[in-house]
Amino acid sequence: MSASSKPAPAPSFLGRAGPLVLARLFTAGLTLSIPLVLARVLHLDEYGTYYQLFLIATTLSYVLPFGVAQSLYYFLPRAEAKRPYLGHALLFVTGAGVVAAGLVWGLLGHVAAYFNNPALMEHRAALALYTAFILGSYPLEISLTSQGKTKASAVVYLASDAVRSGVMVLPPLLGFSLHGMMIAVACFAGLRYVAAWAVSLRGATGPLVDWKLFKEQLVYAAPFGAAMFLAIPQQNAHMYAVAGVVAPAVYALYRVGCFQLPVVDLLYTPTSEVLMVRLGELEREGRLEEGVEAFREAAGKLAYVFLPFAAFLFAAAPEFVGAMFGQKFLPAVPIFRVSVLGVVLSILPMDGTLRARGQTRAIFASYLVKAVVTVPLLWVGVKYFGMMGGIASWALAEMVGKGMLLIRVPRALSTPARKLGLKDVIPWRELAQASLAAFAAGGSIFLLRSGVHDTWVNLPAGFLWRVLPLAVAGLLFVVGYMGGLYAQGVRPWSALQSLRPRRVA
Repeated sequence: MSASSKPAPAPSFLGRAGPLVLARLFTAGLTLSIPLVLARVLHLDEYGTYYQLFLIATTLSYVLPFGVAQSLYYFLPRAEAKRPYLGHALLFVTGAGVVAAGLVWGLLGHVAAYFNNPALMEHRAALALYTAFILGSYPLEISLTSQGKTKASAVVYLASDAVRSGVMVLPPLLGFSLHGMMIAVACFAGLRYVAAWAVSLRGATGPLVDWKLFKEQLVYAAPFGAAMFLAIPQQNAHMYAVAGVVAPAVYALYRVGCFQLPVVDLLYTPTSEVLMVRLGELEREGRLEEGVEAFREAAGKLAYVFLPFAAFLFAAAPEFVGAMFGQKFLPAVPIFRVSVLGVVLSILPMDGTLRARGQTRAIFASYLVKAVVTVPLLWVGVKYFGMMGGIASWALAEMVGKGMLLIRVPRALSTPARKLGLKDVIPWRELAQASLAAFAAGGSIFLLRSGVHDTWVNLPAGFLWRVLPLAVAGLLFVVGYMGGLYAQGVRPWSALQSLRPRRVA
């Protein structure tokens, strides 16, 4: 092949995640505004009720799809006729939504008694409808991303998150309180369900249902679905455990402590999704040996963002909680600092890698072990240490589960010609550079607070004055982190360049 006919180098596969990242970045501010606004317009008891309602809805909407919607990431990149796989996913989650609505309607009374919060029953109908429709619309963005339509998926994310933020914030601001918000979100979920059918099947070929293909899809999805059946209740178990022993107002403090900025979902989810598609393409092209480079590239770029982000939130936790939620939520700071560990544990996209390689049984095994260890951890933690015991139990169980997944990644990315070990898949250099710079920058915030604590405590009331300490701490951290990277020879913008969308030559 002549030099003139040689194809241009393909852009980094992470560049394809760019539209999804940008869309979620734009809507992250809107999504972030929801709990911040509600914390100021709702009474503490009502704010705790809001969190309990969506704890129930979230648990059901992640458990009942049983991995069928997520199986599209595996099947669609490999399929010629895509419509059957899409039809199966849409029909399955529709049925799951009906089941979810029935569970809400029939069991909410028992949950309200356990939470010692009879106010939950006032929202039973709206919660049942919201859960059913939001679950039924689950394949909407997945159907586009799994076909490589990342720009279209980004548009859908943008529109959906923008509307959802509006319907959750505007009713309470207009005086309709929590009841009006629940009616509004139920209507939003219904419109999203209609859009899922209209958008997902557009342009797809083949029959809507193929029982043979559905069986293959279900066999693939079952281990991952069973894993979610264990994983989501396990991840939320500390919230249920704490909600059962404290009043709704105190539970509101705990949930503020568990609050996570959407940066993990903003970067991790689209990166993991595109990595799954990329691994499927490499397998189809007989180039699976390149998969470990794709994994290290993804993890390395995430490390440069997630490690400093976690370090900043840990160091500036008092300033962050005070500015975002108000001084009355400052007792949540110790809980918030423990919950930041979840950001660090998201650096390696291990679950997406194992799903792309069809090793969903490994995911199930890790979630099973997490569920087993969570029970005694929570029993001891909440009983003897209260809310701090609840969040510490979650953190310990997450570390156990992530460790089990990490052990399986080298085998998943190995080929007959290239056997990999743990040292081969971890981006050691990027982790070391980001950790050193983040640690130094975080330490500067503690030094700053020790010197100006009295000044910050005596600032005038008002939102702008509350944000000032956070802004100063943020500026100091950014300067320190960037300086730390430059001192190690790393150019931050170059390191993150592959996360930007690029045009294919």
